[in-house]
Amino acid sequence: MFWFLLIAMVVVVAAVTMAVVGGGDRTVLPETAPQRLIDPLPETRPVSRADIDAVRLPVAVRGYRMADVDDVLSRLGAELAERDARIADLEAGLAGARAG
Repeated sequence: MFWFLLIAMVVVVAAVTMAVVGGGDRTVLPETAPQRLIDPLPETRPVSRADIDAVRLPVAVRGYRMADVDDVLSRLGAELAERDARIADLEAGLAGARAG
């Protein structure tokens, strides 16, 4: 039994050593270019629900790229602020028209 375990351990160590050292010049995974955010949010019209659904943030090693997420969120925040201001202007105009 002892000899069997010793031989099995030698075979396992040899296999692991060959796998690590004997890999040659080949890499296990090919190098890939880092993903970059392609901003699908329109510049010429207000953002719609379909535009937001089309946003795909590139994945980094530890999750999403913070700069890309910040860019998209700041853009959406600006759009929402612009819409809120427009709604407030229209409601003020409607209230003025009803009062007058």
